[in-house]
Order: sequence, then C-alpha cells, then structure tokens
Amino acid sequence: MFVEYLLSAATQVSILYVMVFVGYICDKKGIYTEKTARATVNFLLYIIVPCTLINSFIKIEMNEDTVKKFFISFAVATATHIIGIVLNIPFFRKSKHENNAIYKFASIYGNVGFMALPLAQAVLGTEGVFYCTNGVVVYNIINFIHGAAVMSRKKEKFNIKTLLTNPGLISLAVGLPIFLLKINVPVVISQPIGMLANLNSPLAMLIFGCYLAHTDLKSMLFDKKIYLTAFLKLILLPLVCIGAYYLCGVRGVLLTASIITACVPSANNTFMFASKYGRDASLASKTVALVSFLSVVTMPFMIALTQII
Repeated sequence: MFVEYLLSAATQVSILYVMVFVGYICDKKGIYTEKTARATVNFLLYIIVPCTLINSFIKIEMNEDTVKKFFISFAVATATHIIGIVLNIPFFRKSKHENNAIYKFASIYGNVGFMALPLAQAVLGTEGVFYCTNGVVVYNIINFIHGAAVMSRKKEKFNIKTLLTNPGLISLAVGLPIFLLKINVPVVISQPIGMLANLNSPLAMLIFGCYLAHTDLKSMLFDKKIYLTAFLKLILLPLVCIGAYYLCGVRGVLLTASIITACVPSANNTFMFASKYGRDASLASKTVALVSFLSVVTMPFMIALTQII
C-alpha cells in the first residue's frame, strides 16, 4: 500500500517537474526567458494565485465538517511555520556569518504558492487546494514579518498596508464569505475564475524552470550548508509535523494537505528577498535550486506516509 501511494505521489511530482524542465529549455532557447518570467511573476501572484484560492472556496461544499477542517487547517498552517522557526534555532545564527540568513530563511519558508498549490491540486484536487489556502495566507503573514527580519540587515518598519494587501489575505477576504454564506456565484464570473485558476500549475512551473536555467548547478553541489538546509526543510520539518498533527487527531486529506505545505522546497522568495536586502542572491538561487531538486525524492515519500497512517 505504501509503495502504491509513493508511486502515485512520485508521478504527480514528476509531472510538475516535467513542466519545470520545459521552462528550463524555453529559457535556454530564448522562447520564454527569465526576464519574461520575472515580469510574469506579478501576474501569477496577484491574479492567478488569488483565482486559484477563490475557486477552491467556490467549488467546495460548505458543511459543518468542511468549516471545522478549514479552521483547523489555519491552526495547522500557523503551527507548521512556528515549528520551522523553532527547529531552526540551533542552526545558521546570523551573527556568525551573514550568509546564514539565506540558509535560515530557506530552511523555514516553503514554496507554497508555486509548488504546494499545484501539488495539492494534482494529488488531492479542489479539497486539497481549499485546505492549502491557509498555508498561503499564513506564509504571507509570517514571511512578511519574521522572514523580512531574518533577511534584513537592519530593523524593518512594520507596514500594515503591505501586510493587508498581500494576495493571500485578499483571496481569503473574498473567498471565505462566498464559502460560509453559500453564495451562488454566477457562471459568468465563476467560470473565468476557474479558467484562470487552471493556469496556476503550468505557469508556476514554467517560471520556476526559467529561474533554474540561470543557476550554477555544479557549484551548488559542494555547499554543505545547503544540504543541511535541505535536511531541515524537506525531512525534519515534515516528519515532526506529521507526528505532531497525527497525535492531535488530524487525518486524511487535511493531514496530507498540511504536510504538502510543510514538505515543499524552499520558497522562491529566498532569492527575491536576498536581492532586495543586499544578500548573496546567487547563493540564494543555488540553495533554492538544490533543495528543489532533492525534493523530487522527499516529497512523494512524505505524501505517501500521510496516506498510510
């Protein structure tokens, strides 16, 4: 049974990475380049991802069980990030080396928008995306506060406007009332939202492939700290979360969706924040690239594990 689940999850992960490879080739051939991909990121983050999240609210059936699980998923998503921060405390102290900020950020924050949502859609369908919505929302909140503090060389001023206007919170503000109030969204609105939501997986993977095309793949293989980052992000964090959530009674699709959020590779924001705050953006790209390659092996294992316990 475990092998069957493992092969099924591996197939879905492989399908996503085939699209990553297409993006890689497109960049190398000048068909869809990193420059174009960077211009497309805002379209993905501010249009496609919100449509994906809102679409899950429209499609999921509202009942006592789904409402309960939705709010549990919010608590679990928050716990995942807190566990990641706590597990990271003994490692990568900023005071010892400035590049430790990059490793620390990468070992805590996962690629929830680019990877978790497409993977949840492929493995679990709309219900999985529905529960992963909170992973995106919590990521945007904690990443903006704690993540920025990790990467910044100086104390960041808290900007409530930027926090409240992030795509995750806006999607939640639109989608949650639709779900809780059982609002019947007209097909002339729901269908375009659904069509745009369908672009999330291929577009996110193509953009990711373009980024990887500009990474020095050879040099990243000899950085021991990247392997430690990968261990913390891909193995230790999801295993601790599986144990904790199982003991708390979380099961089924909710457990798998929660662990998908926990086991995805390091966030693309690692190199975006590195660039923004004057860190080594090249090192950040290498870290994300290697952790992402290793996740091809670890993600199917973690997903299969949640489906047999």
